[in-house]
Amino acid sequence: MAKFEYAPAPESRAVVDLAPSYGLFINGEFTESQGGSAFKTVNPATEEVLSEVTDASAADVDRAVAAARRAYNGVWGRMSGADRGKYLFRIARILQERAREFAVLETLDNGKPIKESRDVDVPLAAAHFFYHAGWADKLEYAGLGTNPRAHGVVGQVIPWNFPLLMLAWKIAPALATGNTVVLKPAETTPLTALLFADVVQQADLPPGVVNIVTGAGGTGQAIVDHPDIDKLAFTGSTGVGKMIARSIAGTRKKATLELGGKAANIIFEDAAIDQAVEGIVNGIFFNQGHVCCAGSRLLVQENIAEDVERRLKRRLQTLRVGDPLDKNTDVGAINSKAQLSRITELTDAGEAEGAERWDNGCELPAKGFWFRPTVFTGVSQGHRIAQEEIFGPVLSVLTFRTPQEAVAKANNTPYGLSAGVWTEKGSRILWMADQLRAGVVWANTFNKFDPTSPFGGYKESGYGREGGRHGLSAYVTTESNG
Repeated sequence: MAKFEYAPAPESRAVVDLAPSYGLFINGEFTESQGGSAFKTVNPATEEVLSEVTDASAADVDRAVAAARRAYNGVWGRMSGADRGKYLFRIARILQERAREFAVLETLDNGKPIKESRDVDVPLAAAHFFYHAGWADKLEYAGLGTNPRAHGVVGQVIPWNFPLLMLAWKIAPALATGNTVVLKPAETTPLTALLFADVVQQADLPPGVVNIVTGAGGTGQAIVDHPDIDKLAFTGSTGVGKMIARSIAGTRKKATLELGGKAANIIFEDAAIDQAVEGIVNGIFFNQGHVCCAGSRLLVQENIAEDVERRLKRRLQTLRVGDPLDKNTDVGAINSKAQLSRITELTDAGEAEGAERWDNGCELPAKGFWFRPTVFTGVSQGHRIAQEEIFGPVLSVLTFRTPQEAVAKANNTPYGLSAGVWTEKGSRILWMADQLRAGVVWANTFNKFDPTSPFGGYKESGYGREGGRHGLSAYVTTESNG
């Protein structure tokens, strides 16, 4: 099936003003590192160096935590919820006003299509600040327990797949509940966090309430190990999450961990198949499959499997892979060379184990990190591609005969973050949702997010929830939970 030919429709980069290098944002201002080094951040679509960023040292983390503690004790912890909410509303409005700037920068630094950063990431980030601003003066009515109060200083480490959105998921509830923050963005995608520091200044947030320290794993470890951090919030790989859990075991630190996933997208014979195919595509090829809750396992009822596969492959041939700044692009660049190597290794293993590989055969740009949308059929439960998180645009297809078999296969994974169910029967949706060991179950849709809805997992997908009233509870201590 031929694709429509579109003329290029590139988004202008002129709205983004990048500095050649960036320091650290501590105590309300940009400052040079004490003993840290520097590293380059690149555009994964072109391998062009965008800027040089600081790799913060333990001494830098010390300064950031001290600034956060001063702000908590002196200003933020004492401020009324109504006044805190005003600052959050202000941040939300500034994000909306500067939405185009943030969207272009996110696409440059991350590689995701501009239509996704423009239509999903930035609007949702602003929505999280609006939503939590509304909660700031109502915490005692949120059902969180008796006399909810802030933990104090929160350390937050976020991933590279949704840099600005994950920042909003972390910072908005922390500030709404009266905590101060030391946040580390991922080393491959620090630029929107550094631009957010500019928003913090523009909103006149008191110095030290939000501190942003860039760096790699060592910087994150310094935050985790710091004795004056009261709570940790981490989104990232299960391996790192386990290390954090071990590091804080036996300490007073609280933590929420949102980790990996291997979600099952389950298609029953009575599903609206064309609608389900769109859900499959959105479930695994949105954001190049760099989504912890991606529907990376497709479970199809056996008697419709051939039809679903045929329609899915036909749809994938229309996906446009290429320049992320082009408004027509559906699938952008893989975020880094290291992640591309990981995807390649696991897909090679899938072939070696006997699964049948298919991709849409599209032409890939000569420079940058790219991977074609790929589907594996003939996959068994024991294959690595059915068990391990690939975190790329790769779908493994399995079949089932009965709802009970679908549940058994869906739950046969160390993860438990999300799942999707496609059927016209409401009773079956409710039964499946009750049986599936997943924190989020979508019905006749996939990858839908809202600030009012809690998100989180079971098993090796972590613990705690983000978003909604449930997400607030992680950022407060009460007389009932200590």
